[in-house]
This record gives sequence, C-alpha cells and structure tokens, in this order.
Amino acid sequence: MTSSRRLNGFATRAIHAGQEADPATGSVVVPIYQTSTYKQDGVGGLRGGYEYSRSANPTRTALEECFAALEGGERGFVFASGLAGQDTVVRALLNHGDHVVVPNDAYGGTYRYFNRVARAGGIDHSIASIHDVDDVRAAIRPGVTKLVWVESPTNPLLGIADIAGIAEAAHAEGALLVVDNTFATSYLQSPIALGADIVTHSTTKYAGGHSDVIGGAVVIAKELGAKGFSDASERIEFHQNAIGGVAGPFDSWLVLRGLKTLAIRMEQHCNNAERVVEHLVSHPAVERVYYPGLPEHPGHMLAAKQMRRFGGMVSVTVKGGERAAVAVCGATQIWTLGESLGGVESLIEHPARMTHASVSGTPLEVPRNLVRLSVGIEDADDLIDDLDAALSAHG
Repeated sequence: MTSSRRLNGFATRAIHAGQEADPATGSVVVPIYQTSTYKQDGVGGLRGGYEYSRSANPTRTALEECFAALEGGERGFVFASGLAGQDTVVRALLNHGDHVVVPNDAYGGTYRYFNRVARAGGIDHSIASIHDVDDVRAAIRPGVTKLVWVESPTNPLLGIADIAGIAEAAHAEGALLVVDNTFATSYLQSPIALGADIVTHSTTKYAGGHSDVIGGAVVIAKELGAKGFSDASERIEFHQNAIGGVAGPFDSWLVLRGLKTLAIRMEQHCNNAERVVEHLVSHPAVERVYYPGLPEHPGHMLAAKQMRRFGGMVSVTVKGGERAAVAVCGATQIWTLGESLGGVESLIEHPARMTHASVSGTPLEVPRNLVRLSVGIEDADDLIDDLDAALSAHG
C-alpha cells in the first residue's frame, strides 16, 4: 500500500501514508481485512506477500507504513499493546548478559517489565536521571549496555530528556537510544530526527485517541547499520511473527482512523492543557504543577526546542497529602476517574495507587499526593470549573 505521492506535511502523511484507495472498489478508507488466512495461487504463490495474518495483514501493513512515515523511520511495526512492542524490541535486540539504562521516572509497567521480566531473562538494568546527560553517560557500561531507554515527557512527572545529548552519549559507547514517544506523540516530537534509533508508542493513548483500542507501535530509524544493528528491522519482524503479539485488523483500523485527526486533536489537547495549568498554578489547594510549558519547569527550554507544543498531560501535587489527592480524584464530574490517557475525554487518576502502584517502594516511587490529568478536548471552562470544585472541597 506504499504511496508514490509526495507527502510532506504531518497531517497529510497521517491521512494518506500507507493508505491508497482500495484497488478493487476505490474505497478511500483502508478496509478491515478481517481474515486469518489467504488463498494462494499455487503453493508459495502469495498475493502481495500475505499468507497468514499473524505474519502480515493488509490493514496492519497500512498502519505500520503510516507510523513509519509519521516518525521519519525506515520500518514500522504494530502490536497488541505498547508493552508487547517494547518486549519484542528487547527480545529481538538483546541477549543474556546485556544491560539497559532505564529512566528514574517512567511508566510503571515499563519499569515492572525491566525489573521483573527482562531481569529474570538475564538482562540487567541501571536507573539514571533522564534530566542529566552526564548521569545517563555514567550509567552506561561500555560494551555491555545495548539500549538506553527514555520517555520524554516522562510519565507521570513530565520530565524532559535531552534526546540529542543522550543519543550522542549512547552512540559513543555502541548503545542504541529508544524513546517512548507516547506522551509527546509523533505530532509534537520527532525523536529520530534528534538522534533516536527506535521510537515506541502505546497507540492506546493519543494515536488511537478515543479510548476504544489497545495497541503499541515500534518504529526503526534508517541509520542503524552504522551502529552495528543493520538487521534490526529483520530481527524485530522475525520476533513479531514468532512471538505473535500483533495488532488485529480491527484494532489496526481504529488506530489508523485515530491518526487521521491526531494533528488537530493535539492542538486542542494543548490549548486546553495550557488553560488548565494557568488556573492551577495559583490555586490555593495545589502544591505544585508539573507541566513543561511552564517557564519555571526545569526542562522548559529543552522542551521548547524539541517539541512543537508542550502536550496535553499535566500532573499536580495536592495540599493535604494522599488523602486529599484521592478525594479530589473521586470528586470530579466531567473528569473521569480512570487509568490510561490521551483520549478525547479528560481523565484523572492517582498514580501512586493506580498506574504506578507497581513502582511503590522502588527508586521510581511517585509522590503520594500526586494527581495526573489527561486533559481532553471538552470545553476548557467546564474542565476548569469541575477541577476547581473538587480541589476547593477536598484539597
């Protein structure tokens, strides 16, 4: 489904990359190829290379090509979840005895994976502050560290990594840089252009954008041959098929549909987040606001350089401790108490008890009075009034 058309702008790529009109009917929307197998024209006579939908499916191919185009990479792969994609990267590229540098602020599920799954398989890790390139450099074990793994912005404290600086540090020691771009999205940030080698996403979040699908994506840069990983795409393709944690055709179609409006949705997410932040910074019940768009945020200048805008995620610490934070999360009417993020509806959650409960007691433990906000695209005044009522009553 690769297009021969010139697709320069982001929104144009999101709508057209990998999405030629259906040759049989002219349908402008990629069909949902809800099939497990394909008729062969004689033994080994495959039509378009398709034989079994675990190995490849046309709807999935369209999404993979679209993601590669949006991230500026060579190959894209999509999976049944973000963690399935991350696991495939680790299994495909690392061996027993290898080492990974992981961030000191990360999604709880990512840290749980490295701490309990990868480690059990003989892959060790060290924790480093992504806010400090020197700290990351010091955590790299020359000849042993194969991956440096970062999020930017981070989940849930909205830290910013110097992607170009960390890429240089990783490459100097023969390691690859993996960037989880879920919070920023392909629209707001281009890690490969900044030196990253692999980009991952939970497509459940902003890419899908409507809280109706679970999925993940991995995009590989073009330049890995010079870093000794010339077969990285082939390895990941093999493991994707061998492990089998692939995105189904309907899930792929839902994410592909979501990507078509990603640019315009992200503009509104950012608009609303800025309004919410403006209100919360002076709220008497709020102790601190975490948002890279604030001039006082330690990563503000770096985020302004790396990102188109500052995103739709906001975190705050609430005065009154954990009790007050939990009460605020349960008191909103428009903000929905729930895990996940990036949908059109606004979500509120208590990370210490919900998304980041798995890092309790570890170096990645989050403040007990932290509240994370996924700012949706509703009317900003309504979101602010709802938060204000909850905070005033319980903060």
